[in-house]
Amino acid sequence: MTGTPALKPENVCIAFEMIKSARRNFKAQDYFSNPRFDFVGITTLFTFYFDVTVDTINFAKRLCKDEKNVMVGGIMASLIPDKVYAATGIHPFVGQLNKPGDIDKDDTRIIDRLPLDYSILEEIDYKYPANNAYFAYMTRGCVNHCAFCAVPRLEPEYCDYIGIKEQIRIASERFGAQKDLLLLDNNVLASKYFNRIVDEIHECGFEKGAHFIANNQYEITIKNLKDSYNDRAYIRKCIGLYKELMKKLPEEKKGSFYLLLESHNLLSVDTATKESILEIDPEVRPYFEKMHSAARPKARVVDFNQGIDSRLVTEENMRKLAEICIKPLRIAFDHWELRDIYEKAVRKAASAGITELSNYLLYNYNDKPEELYYRLKYNVELCEELNVSIYSFPMKYHPIDDDEYFSNRDFIGKHWNRKFVRAVQAVLNSTKGCIGRGLEFFYEAFGIDEKRFWTIMWMPESFIIYRMKFKDSLTKEWEEAFWSLPDEKLSIVKSVVAENRFANFDLSVYDEEIRNVLKYYLINRDRAKEIIETEF
Repeated sequence: MTGTPALKPENVCIAFEMIKSARRNFKAQDYFSNPRFDFVGITTLFTFYFDVTVDTINFAKRLCKDEKNVMVGGIMASLIPDKVYAATGIHPFVGQLNKPGDIDKDDTRIIDRLPLDYSILEEIDYKYPANNAYFAYMTRGCVNHCAFCAVPRLEPEYCDYIGIKEQIRIASERFGAQKDLLLLDNNVLASKYFNRIVDEIHECGFEKGAHFIANNQYEITIKNLKDSYNDRAYIRKCIGLYKELMKKLPEEKKGSFYLLLESHNLLSVDTATKESILEIDPEVRPYFEKMHSAARPKARVVDFNQGIDSRLVTEENMRKLAEICIKPLRIAFDHWELRDIYEKAVRKAASAGITELSNYLLYNYNDKPEELYYRLKYNVELCEELNVSIYSFPMKYHPIDDDEYFSNRDFIGKHWNRKFVRAVQAVLNSTKGCIGRGLEFFYEAFGIDEKRFWTIMWMPESFIIYRMKFKDSLTKEWEEAFWSLPDEKLSIVKSVVAENRFANFDLSVYDEEIRNVLKYYLINRDRAKEIIETEF
């Protein structure tokens, strides 16, 4: 084991001057006056991120040697290209990169079909939830043209089949095999090649009951460092693996391993180098080989993440889908009027042996609040009857064409108000965005009946969030005062609460009976926490 020699005084001075110079350049924004990038590509996401995305584009323009070589594309840019151009001066690329020469006229490759570069997930501190999955499409677009949906504009032509075997092979060779398969198809059941799609998924190792033992991540990391494939990502990856190993080493070996890393400046991403990592590789490799030999098989999962169309579900395609390790099966339940079709789809899936389900519930569109309640309750009741698990994810509607609302999340549907939207979000805040199996849990979250549901919708937000703390005290007081109001005064209170604007609210303009109800809405989250800390 070799040590790192101490810096000579003259080297310390040089390093200090370099830091000062970098600091001066940064403060002077030297990166603008001497841009270093030949080409900058920016992917845009949701329209309600419009302002920050525009700021990013305008910042990136100044980092590129030629503003004409800044390419903007993606969801937001494709949906509102004129607005993006007006705010940035950049004409965005609209749609998919699904034809040869979309970027380089002399390049015959189709960018949309190229294997993904999974190494970029290693470059950032954020741990993406689906960090051990292949991402792919096997179809594009949708045969439906739902008024609330952006897919017909983003992917206007339905593509029946896209093969993934080669993508998976290439990705596995470079990044190691992935445990799961996450497919972003918007309507796979509409494909006339559906059976072929399922068969190919099966052939790629995702048959029902499939298990998987992960590749040695250290081996993959070292291989990519030796190949100089995204050194930044794999230096970071390696430091993370060192830390993971440190936690698992027996106490008598932790000290020597720590000293080995310290002597080669490998305790931090900021000081680590590829050369140092490769230098100690022979010494640390046996540790990782031993750790990997103890790895246990894990169940694989296939997830059509955007859901399937309940209107296209048949007994045949559910039996076919059950041949692979689908989990969960996502089925949209966008309208209460679809309940009969939706129920038949769930029953057919359950009959085929698919018992882990999930769905998206559109709300704040043309629906009424109670219809969201009906759909949620319907799912919970189906769970009990069919002995399946259905996780429901209410999804709030946002328009993309309305000049007032495309760039924010303030839109309120015609049957909704600000308070109802906030009430739903407050409930979901405590359930982590979903409602699962269990009648008792559902009754507590959204109410045992419609009357109780409306009580929760009108309930002060902090009482919803801290319901178990306040249910026998403040919540009970508010509820009695609220529902005992005469109809005329209750109407006044509801009109105020519907706006849900209680910052600097003046109670004095109302009579005592109304004030006695509205005062509870002035208890915000911070005040609620104070009450909990002092009284409970």
